[in-house]
Amino acid sequence: MKFFSKKKTAFMVAALLAGSFIFGGNESTAYAAVSAGTLAAASQMKNSSISELTDDTRVFNVDKSITVKNVHFQNRYGFEVAGHLYLPKNFDANKKYKAVVIAGPFGAVKEQASGLYAQEMAKNGYVALAFDPSMTGESSGVRRNMGSPEIFTEDYHAAVDFVTNLKFVNPEQVGAIGICGLSGMAITATGSDSRIKAVATSAMYDMSESISDHYNGAYYTTAQRETVKKHLAAMRDEEAKTGKSIRGAHELGVDANGNIETFDLMFPDKLPADANVVIKDFYNYYVGRAYHPRAINSNSSAWDSTTPYGFFDFNLMDNIDELGNTPVLLITGDKAHSKYFSDNVYAKIKGPKEEIVVPGATHVDLYDQMDKIPFKRLVEFFDKNLKA
Repeated sequence: MKFFSKKKTAFMVAALLAGSFIFGGNESTAYAAVSAGTLAAASQMKNSSISELTDDTRVFNVDKSITVKNVHFQNRYGFEVAGHLYLPKNFDANKKYKAVVIAGPFGAVKEQASGLYAQEMAKNGYVALAFDPSMTGESSGVRRNMGSPEIFTEDYHAAVDFVTNLKFVNPEQVGAIGICGLSGMAITATGSDSRIKAVATSAMYDMSESISDHYNGAYYTTAQRETVKKHLAAMRDEEAKTGKSIRGAHELGVDANGNIETFDLMFPDKLPADANVVIKDFYNYYVGRAYHPRAINSNSSAWDSTTPYGFFDFNLMDNIDELGNTPVLLITGDKAHSKYFSDNVYAKIKGPKEEIVVPGATHVDLYDQMDKIPFKRLVEFFDKNLKA
């Protein structure tokens, strides 16, 4: 096993990830007409809470006309999931609204892309919940920065528990959105959860495939897979012996000599001048305009080195036929290196489906570039498929 320097790490990041703004600052959402107490009184979910957002660290252009609250709710395994609840303009707690639950990208936090998507859905009349998957961001978990296809999928189910138990949400009008590496979890949750009436993905990554098989054009050979599995076993053994978490790449490379390629930081402080365009895209988002200290993908951390186990054990797309007649929208870009993930899933879906390929859009453009993300069509998709 070899750990790369910060410089070389940068060249691996594009193959090891699955989107000019500043922090919102310490602004309160006190401008909102509705109080957290009023909203909490409208919640029927016992293991949940709603409070004021007093420390606003969102990293996109915040629309102050949209009310946002801090929320916490418990999933089936007892993890406390942290989220931001976005309310439509002129919100009336006595009305019934459509709702969407949103997470992603993989290694991002709710203050980044998922929050932007939630804000836009709220601007179009939706109650929208952006949340941090378990063990990441502000969500609970003794083990930190551990990825899990099953637990992250459960987080979507728990998010639906939360919104459907708000008296101002119509439980028959709930959808899900997955961004980047949370797309597979959103689709999988939708397949088994009849409460989710429609699902959309943006800049999709199938994390089971990218972690357990690597990438299109560079899939693991049988020998490389065995090398990766031996490395993972060694990491588990070391963590068991030391009782400590060891940071490492969630998508492991294997060099020409059969050595594992890994790192303990997602990005260096500065990219080399000759970094490829995909790496620059990720870097400029996570370390540049959308830097957030709690985001794994910002250059302060990495995933737990044993994260790949769950993705080797469970294929997120095995149950795709469970979607049945649930409508699916896949959004990608014609310049997105990840486009083949959306193309492949689109081909597998047997029910109602649509794929939007945005001209000129890269993968990361679909995180926060307002001129590239087709929000109008996203809203139209849910308006059509979340009818009362």
